[in-house]
Amino acid sequence: METMTRSKLVTVGLALGIAVWGGIATAKAQERPESYPSRPIRVFVGFGPGAVADVLARVLAGRMSQALGQQVVIENRPGAGSNLAAEHVARSPKDGYTLLMATVANSINPAINTLSFDFGKDLAPITLVANAPQILVAHPAFPVNNIQELIALAKATPHAPPQYASSGAGTMSHLSGVLLSRAAGITLQQVPYPGSAQSMNDVLAGRVPMMFGPAATVWSNVQAGKLKALAVTQPTRAAIAPDVPTMIESGVPGYSAGIWMGLLAPGGTPPAIVEKLSLAVNEALKSKEALAMMQAQGVDPIGGTPAEFARFVDDELKKWARVVTESGFKKP
Repeated sequence: METMTRSKLVTVGLALGIAVWGGIATAKAQERPESYPSRPIRVFVGFGPGAVADVLARVLAGRMSQALGQQVVIENRPGAGSNLAAEHVARSPKDGYTLLMATVANSINPAINTLSFDFGKDLAPITLVANAPQILVAHPAFPVNNIQELIALAKATPHAPPQYASSGAGTMSHLSGVLLSRAAGITLQQVPYPGSAQSMNDVLAGRVPMMFGPAATVWSNVQAGKLKALAVTQPTRAAIAPDVPTMIESGVPGYSAGIWMGLLAPGGTPPAIVEKLSLAVNEALKSKEALAMMQAQGVDPIGGTPAEFARFVDDELKKWARVVTESGFKKP
């Protein structure tokens, strides 16, 4: 019995020694924030190649690589409205080597889908990168030329609310209309389509009078006289359409429905690493290459601190949760 006891004690002692040594080795292996980055960084984009978020991420990656001294690699992981990419990053090590180029879709998704992660808690905001403004456009034959005229028409015809095309329930093009309805105290009727191409075709044909669309997509038709611009949905005027007033200027206080893009890390990433990444992004946004790309894509640069982006994300999550509830949309 005594021999067995001693044997057990030796075994336990060895196990403890290995565990302690392993902990020490792991601690030594962990990278200190001041030495970050020491290997390539991967940025996941929840959309396919060619999407605005993808193009923007690739342009910034080149400049960030120069600033950080390590390669920044873009990986596309499309699916579920960017949820697949977001979940992957949320579950990744908190070391700053796996990042997410998120969009406004990520702040809407929690309200329309049951997710296995918490976008507001499991990801750490780095920098609000840019905004792709939307414009509410109308067919030339529609008897409305600005937002106040639209509001007046909606109030005069409550039995036949003005219609607007969307690319499906729960999409940005749908919820932008719900937000306007609530903010202006009117009723607008959504006409959902399977995608943006179909909705655009019917608005151009005059079968549906209006739609909310990305400025870069609709602006050429406005310039050609095939559509008329009623208002920009972001709080400030868009660089691509400087003469088009905002919803706020048009008498709808607090209205904001831009297609934003921002960089995030896994929640719990050391603040020093988050700050280093934020500085690199802000510096990249000043480059001539990035500014030229954003101008060509109708995208407005933003930038800022992690704290500012964190407040913005929190506001967006609350806003779209409220709008989705008001729209009557039910999670599947």
